[in-house]
Amino acid sequence: MAYYITKLIITTLLIVLISEIAKKSSLAGAILAAIPLVSILAMTWMYVDTNESDTAVAFSNNIIWLIVPSMTLFIAFPFLIKKGLGFYPSMGISIFMTILAYYSVILVLDKVGLRNIN
Repeated sequence: MAYYITKLIITTLLIVLISEIAKKSSLAGAILAAIPLVSILAMTWMYVDTNESDTAVAFSNNIIWLIVPSMTLFIAFPFLIKKGLGFYPSMGISIFMTILAYYSVILVLDKVGLRNIN
């Protein structure tokens, strides 16, 4: 149980730290957020939990296919805000569009036989 609490504390502290840094400097916050810290933490926890790297490698390979559709959020959100939509509607629509983009990529990967996402 202490191990899970440690994982939660470390992960939470990183997210809070990034958001606090972003308040002072959006560029510094963006740089930290752009670093795939969540993926790094997830792969690290996977390795610590299993003591084998295969799971982390498979996880990393699956992420590659999802990088491009992830950009949907970062393109749609500022566009919608600039069009006068409020923060929450813009965020909600952007998240929905990103989910559709993920789904579309997975469908295309299935169709061409390249799906490695399990």
